[in-house]
Parts: sequence; C-alpha cells; structure tokens
Amino acid sequence: MNWTTHKVINQPPELVDYNLYDTDAALREGVLREGGSSDADSLFRYGALLGQRENFRLAAEANRHGPELQAYDMHGHRVDRILFHPAWTHFMALTYGQGMHSGGWVEPRPGAQVARAAAYLMHGQIEAGSLCPTTMTAAAIPVLRKEAWFDRIAPLLFSRRYDGRDIPLENKTSMSIGMGMTEKQGGSDLRSNTTTAQPIGRAGRGEIYRLTGHKWFFSAPTSDAHLVLARTGDAFSCFYVPRWRSEGDRNGILLQRLKDKLGNKSNASAEVEFQDAEGVLVGEPGRGIATLVEMASYTRLDCVLGSAALLRQAFVQAMHHARHRQAFGSTLVQQPLMQSVLADLALESIAATTLALRLAGALDAAGNPEEDTWRRVMAPAAKFWVCKRAITAVAECMEVWGGNGYIEEGPLARIYRETPVNSIWEGSGNIMCLDVLRALGRSPEQAQAMLGHLAQACAGDAMLTARLHALRAHLAEPAALEPRARRLARDLVLLVQAALLRQHAPQVVADTFIRSRFSEGGQVFGACDFTPAEIAALLAWAWPD
Repeated sequence: MNWTTHKVINQPPELVDYNLYDTDAALREGVLREGGSSDADSLFRYGALLGQRENFRLAAEANRHGPELQAYDMHGHRVDRILFHPAWTHFMALTYGQGMHSGGWVEPRPGAQVARAAAYLMHGQIEAGSLCPTTMTAAAIPVLRKEAWFDRIAPLLFSRRYDGRDIPLENKTSMSIGMGMTEKQGGSDLRSNTTTAQPIGRAGRGEIYRLTGHKWFFSAPTSDAHLVLARTGDAFSCFYVPRWRSEGDRNGILLQRLKDKLGNKSNASAEVEFQDAEGVLVGEPGRGIATLVEMASYTRLDCVLGSAALLRQAFVQAMHHARHRQAFGSTLVQQPLMQSVLADLALESIAATTLALRLAGALDAAGNPEEDTWRRVMAPAAKFWVCKRAITAVAECMEVWGGNGYIEEGPLARIYRETPVNSIWEGSGNIMCLDVLRALGRSPEQAQAMLGHLAQACAGDAMLTARLHALRAHLAEPAALEPRARRLARDLVLLVQAALLRQHAPQVVADTFIRSRFSEGGQVFGACDFTPAEIAALLAWAWPD
C-alpha cells in the first residue's frame, strides 16, 4: 500500500533465514568442549532448518491456535480428544526426527546428551511448547528401562517417526510419555496426594492396579501413557498408566478441561480424573516419590535449557533490532547506554548456555561419583537461577524494542509469556534451593571435593575467592541454611558460571562477567561499567554482524 500520510521507514527487517547453530559461538564451542563434536554437522543442519522463515511463521500459528478439547462426539459418546493445529505436529515431528525425545538413551555414547541438549536449546528458541512432551518422554526412559517389560515399548520410544494419532499403541509407529503428579490440594507437597491405587489381582512391581482420583496438572495429556503418583496404603507408588487399555478401549482417564495458561499456548495441559484407570506399578512399591524425583532430575536440566533458549532468542532479537533501528541520529546499537544493556544481556545468555551444556556433559558422565554429585547439586541450583534470570532478561530485551516489543505480532511478547513456566514447573524456586541443600548434605565428602575444585578454578581472582569463602562459611552454619537457601544457590551458580567462563570463554567475557556479577552493578542490566572495547568484543562474539 502507498500511504498518503507517510512512508514506512526505520522498521527493522524480520530476523529469519539464519543458522541458530553457526551464529552462536557459546553453543558451538560448548558442544565441542563437552564431547559432542561428532554431532556438529547434524546440529549445523538443524540450526539452519530451524532458522527458516517458515518455522517462525508456523511457531506463531501453533501458539495462536492452541489445542482444543473435544470431550464428546456428535452422538454424545465420550471421546476425550484434543485437537491440535497442524503446526504442532510439524514441530513435534522435528523433535522426534532429531532424536530429542529419546535423549542419549537409545545410543549411549560420549557427547550424546550434549548433542541432544544443543538441539533442544535451538528448538526452544523457535517453538517452546513442543518441548514439554519431548522432555517427559526422554526423562521417562531411564526410569522405565529398569522394568522387565520395557522391551515391549522400547522400539516405539526410540522411533524417530512422530505419530500423534490417538489410537492403541499396537497400531502406532512411535509413542510419547507424560507425567501426572500434582493435585488440587497439594501442589509441590506430593505427600498430600489422595489418588489411590488398588491391585486387580496380585500386588507388586509389574502388576496391574486400578487408580481412582484426580490430577490438577496433567502434562501432555495426549501422551500414549503417563507416569502417575498414587497412594498404595500409607505409601506412594509410581504407575505406568496407558491412554488405551490392552483390550483396545480407552482407559479410565477423563479429561475435565484444558488449562488456560499464561504462555506455553501450543501445548496442552489438562485436569483429569481417574475412574478405575488401569496402571502398572513401576519401581518398588512405596517408592513412587523417589521414582518420580529421579525423572525430575532429568526434566530440570531441560528447564535450564529451555530458559537458556528463550534468553538467547530474546537477546538476538534485541541485537538485531538495535542494529537496524535508528533513534536520535544513530542506530540503537551505537548509543553508549544501549551498548551497556546489550553487553550485559550477552553475558547473561553466554553464561546460561555454558552452564546448561556443562550439565548435559555431566549427564553423559553418569556413573562417575564426582560428576553425579556435581549434577545433583547444580541441576536444581541452575534451574533456580537461570530460570529466574531469564524472566528479567527477556523483559529487558522486550524493552529494547520499545512499544513494538509489547505487541503480539512480534516475537518478544510470546517469548516473555513463555519464560516464567520453566521457573515454576518441575519444582518452583524454593523447592530447588532446598534440593541444593539436600544434595550437598547427602554426599558431604563429594560436596567438599566439588567445592575444592571450584576453589582451584577461582584461584587468583580476589572477588571470586572472597565470595567462595563466604559461601563456605554460610554452609558451615546448619541452623541458618534454609533461610539463606536462595542466596546460597545464587552464589554457587554465579561462582560456577564464572569458573567455566574463566576456563573456556574469551578473557573479555570472563573478566566482564566477574566484574559485573560480583558487584552491586550486576543487579540491573546495563548498570555495569564496561569499556567501549569490551562492549565491542562482547557483542561481536555473542551475535556476529
């Protein structure tokens, strides 16, 4: 249209048709460092595919046209179907095609979890909702593979051909698994759950039970099965509850309604009731909470990856906008105060990505006592801090766009609404910080060894050494640990991020991160003193022009 009132000028072009892998130095170098070099070519191709204009369009469509519950058919029969936009199927097919749903479990090898994490971190920049069922399925595999009957479903779990049809498993080419833990009255307090399970015949592991009760949040309700927590007498057990029974009819899982969520619009979350739903007892009787906590130890890594993904995409959108938008006689990126804000955001994104990939590397090293302890401590700590920081950082990126950032037609409104969920799901902030304390107390010798290695990595820097000394002093006061749990988790993450950047990032990245995060200026993005040379180096490394 030729406007009669004005020309449309000074509007930055859309950021599309770029390679998410090739343009992210922290991601590329982290993959190589953590053992994923054999997957570099695959990740390069996936980064190019995800960055295509069409995928940005489809992601917006999937979130604009969310799932719809069809409880009954036209004749009044209960069908409990959920209808998805075709874009949802497209992104689910991408996750399965890349193997993110089966993690590094199908072919355990050095770097397998790192490669999955890198693909996950890129996918989450384009469409985050499809990661929920992907995460649940991947996290269920190490739990279920301990069961004698696992081989019956393994080919479907390991298949890379996504099959979203709502039909019995024997007719499908792949499957997905969700989780059902939370009830109305309890939330994170799982011991207040009231759903019960009664054996149909014999009781015990691998036997069939009938479940009666409800779940207030039922993740990925169209999954072919869910791992569900239910009470067996005075204890809690974990059950594999399929969507269809072996007889070919629907299991007794009734979808009551879909949650109307702040974000995560493309993905369905439901409230359900169990009316004599059949489920197979997984793990040892009475060990249900421990079984699902094991699953959560994997899903929490994905929360960190998901937040790092959203933070990265928000940052590159802010940088792209700032390089093209003119204001007050120059582009935004040329203005000194904006440069300070963008450089600070770059540091936050780089540190989040570096820590997330280190966690994935620790998962590849499962079975090593030191690495297992490090992961048990750092997974909840990173989930607390990275997910919290991402919310603030994404809001700052939105502000770079000004009013356009607040409009739903642009990318940042959806990213902003998406970001808080990673901080809430799989355990909120307080739960994470208390888990950090529990993990430190569970293996005190290994924890001390971990802090000793951290001290070596921090040696030579007075700010890091002083903060680590204070952290150790606080840990030596058991009575004061819980009130300080958030502070301790924050300090631990910042120290680990600083140590990782000192070891692996360009010196300007490490130096500016330490100076900004261990001073008062680090409380607000853009309030730190960076030299023009430091800013130029940070921005060039974080997002090449």
